[in-house]
Parts: sequence; structure tokens; C-alpha cells
Amino acid sequence: MKLLVITDIHSNPDKIYSYLDENPVDEIIITGDVTEFGPEDLFINTLNKFSQYANVHALFGNCDPKNADKLLDESDATSIHDNVSNIGNIKLVGFGGSNPTPFDTPNEYTDEELYDNLNKYSDELNADAFSILVTHAPPLDTVADKIPSGEHVGSCAVRKIIEETQPTLNLCGHIHEAIGQDKIGDTTVINPGDANSGHLCIIELSQDDIDNKNVKNIELITIEE
Repeated sequence: MKLLVITDIHSNPDKIYSYLDENPVDEIIITGDVTEFGPEDLFINTLNKFSQYANVHALFGNCDPKNADKLLDESDATSIHDNVSNIGNIKLVGFGGSNPTPFDTPNEYTDEELYDNLNKYSDELNADAFSILVTHAPPLDTVADKIPSGEHVGSCAVRKIIEETQPTLNLCGHIHEAIGQDKIGDTTVINPGDANSGHLCIIELSQDDIDNKNVKNIELITIEE
């Protein structure tokens, strides 16, 4: 199984469309900021376009429209915001938006709100099955949340729920330049970088990987001009 993970499209999906035209995948996971503050029809149309390539599992970011949770339900994508979904035997748990930023963007939550909402799904995240926690906000103090100044600006709530439940994967975004992967205990954390600039991640999983909760084949890709 080949998973495409993208985030922070910010109304500029064309590089990823071009990649998919030449590189088929089985499933697509979008971790938010599909648009740059809308408009609503662009949010829906972008998800619908991606759905023509493969099954899409998506949530919204802090820069998507304020009603993006409802727009997800109007699209062809499967909403994983505040929801549990499945890819075969893989469990997906998601929550969109971000912890507070200096920019007062449309979809921000306190870390207390993020934790309370994610904690509802603790049983799914720490189950024996392969589980993926999908968040727009990265966990605090990882390579995935580090801005150029060196400051870590991720969510302590996302980190706490990972420490407590140890999902197999955390797929996140939000911090465009924080491209990379990290570990929190047994959980692999991946921030693909912003799709707006041509960044994406491919994860290949065999049935053995899924059965044994292994993540061995991760490729972080930058689409060249």
C-alpha cells in the first residue's frame, strides 16, 4: 500500500496534481490548510480533485475557512476531523486546526481543547492495531515544530496524547519549514513540509508492516521545478 501524505497546500495544489499524474498512489492523507483562508468552493473543489486520484482522508488547518468541518462533509473526501476512520486494518484518528498562533487565524484551539478532544480517542490510538494520529498541529519539541529561529512552537497537547497512547504514526504539518521525521517513544512523527512548495511524503506499507506496526519505508520528496 502506498500512502501520499500532504499538508499546507494553501490554495496551490498544482505541483501535487502533476506528481500524481505520473505517480499513482493507493490512499491520500491531507493534514490541513487546503486553502489560504478559502474561498469555500476552492476548499471543496480541491478535495474533490484529489479524490479523483485516490481515496482521500482529510482534515482542515488553521488557515482554512471557519466552517471547514462542514465543508469536509460536503466534499468527496472522508473527514477525519474529530473522527475515526479506517484504511483497511489501519485506524485513523484526526483533529484539525492548530494550537494558538500570533496571527489569530480562523481555526485555533487551546491546548486544553485539543487534548480533551483527542483524549476521547485514546482507546483507538493505543489499540493493538496500526494507528495513525492525524493532526494539523505538530507535537511540541520535535523536528516537526521547529521554526527557523530554533524555537519550538508545536502543541503540548498533541505531544501529551502521543506520549500517553503511542500511536504508530503521527502525521502533521503547520510548520512549513519543519520537514522531517522524529520519534516520541514508539511513535514516528512526520511533517512532510508544505505542498504549496512541492513537498510531500510517500509511505509504503506491506501487510506485514501493518500487522506488526512497522514503518520502514518513508520518503520525503520535494518536487523540482
